[in-house]
Amino acid sequence: MNTPPSTSWKHLAPKPRSSYQQLFVRGTRISARTLYGWYAGPEQFSPEEIAAQFNLPVEAVLESIAYCESDPPELLADYAREQALIDAASKKPDGRLSPQEEAEIRRQYRIQRS
Repeated sequence: MNTPPSTSWKHLAPKPRSSYQQLFVRGTRISARTLYGWYAGPEQFSPEEIAAQFNLPVEAVLESIAYCESDPPELLADYAREQALIDAASKKPDGRLSPQEEAEIRRQYRIQRS
């Protein structure tokens, strides 16, 4: 299920000047996806443990989990963009993209926010 456009998050917001479109915990450099990885990854931690580890309110962790489990389009676009960058670089003899090539790939995966 996709996140409804009207969802307003108390603890999550886009990160200004970031190439990532996914949401981050407000006032931090911590993405919701990072917290979700701690929750749903191979070594699963409880929301309380994650909150303590990152010095965040438990509510911010719970909100991050809910956001990621909603399959937001911006998170999926970030994944697709990262894979496209990896795939394109792997086709280059030196494994590097020009700034123009990288910018074009980033443009292709940009979602218009409403």
